[in-house]
Amino acid sequence: QVQLVESGGGLVQAGGSLRLACAASGGTFSRYAMGWFRQAPGKEREFVTGISWSGGSSYYADLVKGRFTISRDNAKNTVYLQMNSMKPEDTAVYYCAASSYNYRQSGRYDYWGQGTQVTVSS
Repeated sequence: QVQLVESGGGLVQAGGSLRLACAASGGTFSRYAMGWFRQAPGKEREFVTGISWSGGSSYYADLVKGRFTISRDNAKNTVYLQMNSMKPEDTAVYYCAASSYNYRQSGRYDYWGQGTQVTVSS
């Protein structure tokens, strides 16, 4: 079973950038597809982006396409989320997740981190 710990959240001004990291332990990291989800207050959790086990394929929600980039370093057991041109509507708790199945299937993520708060001020 894999454990996930996010870091890098914080406060940023609109138009700014932030990079989240998610460190995995307790499993073979390279066997898992990885993803990032977010949940804003009063809203449902939404699937932001996912990346295949090799890092060769990725998916982005339309709301973040062109602004966010997911990447992974299997040697460091870490997945990253680079967020650029941030908007106030990006404010949410961001969760890292791992899937034994497919990076595109939001309902098939098995393991979750505790989340990290990201706040974008206008």
